[in-house]
Amino acid sequence: MTAQTMETAQQTPALQLAYGTNWFTVCELSRLTPGRGIAALLPDGRQVALFVDRAGRAYAIDNRDPFTGAYVLSRGLVGSVEARPFVASPLLKQRFDLATGACLDDDEVHVPVFGVRAA
Repeated sequence: MTAQTMETAQQTPALQLAYGTNWFTVCELSRLTPGRGIAALLPDGRQVALFVDRAGRAYAIDNRDPFTGAYVLSRGLVGSVEARPFVASPLLKQRFDLATGACLDDDEVHVPVFGVRAA
């Protein structure tokens, strides 16, 4: 690794998730593209769906669609309604608030959310 490469790697913020009482580094923040999600695997085997909005705010929710059981939310359509960012499941199109995990189409359903930070 060259000195320039090491310097660039040190300057690139990492996306971290609240994981138990610690923070778990998932990826470089630059790997996220506004309007698109990516999936990440946690040490305990759970999957999270990671998103960043156009303002640069990052979000992390469970990747499992509670309606189908499929791990697909990271591949959903991203949008907003009344200034609330959401992802719509690519399967049945239910929308999940990225900040709270609440289903916007069924008040009784939600997905877990994870605290995120850039470090």
